[in-house]
Amino acid sequence: MPLRGGPAAAWHDVSVLTPTVSVLTSSPRMSRRTALRAAATVAGAAGLVPLTAACGDDEPAPLDPLIEQESRARDDAAAASAAIALAPDRTAALSAVSAQRTAHAEALRREIDRAAGVTPDPNAPATTTPVAPAAPLGVDELRTRLSESLRSASALATSESGYRAGLLASVSASCRSHVEVLLP
Repeated sequence: MPLRGGPAAAWHDVSVLTPTVSVLTSSPRMSRRTALRAAATVAGAAGLVPLTAACGDDEPAPLDPLIEQESRARDDAAAASAAIALAPDRTAALSAVSAQRTAHAEALRREIDRAAGVTPDPNAPATTTPVAPAAPLGVDELRTRLSESLRSASALATSESGYRAGLLASVSASCRSHVEVLLP
């Protein structure tokens, strides 16, 4: 098709032919927009396959290993408070053990919540009151429990890293001081 205006004519100076298509004689054609929509739908569906496959896993998420340590700390605190009834002459030492093990439980809970992405509500009532065991333990039984807690925290500290390892090592060291210094 010859250009109007000579070689300096721009592309928009060319006349555009408009094809005439008969509805009866033409094959069905897909517009560019329809093709792009179809491609986007297929790509989006392909992207969802891994997400839906992950939803079907039968394995539950592993529990935080600090949960057991928190439970031990709360149980130890309750046992120390209950042991005061059997050994009133050691009230100061047993009260210190109870207070420190409660502090351990609270520190462990804060770390568990932080790792899980839970933000505690500052206005929520405290639910960390330890429940006393059915029968009060004597000082010897409490010492045995504290020894088990220190070994457990120490073993777990070696498998953790960073702040968590330091927290567990601190709990273990505190339990050792309870056993060897406060309750010899």
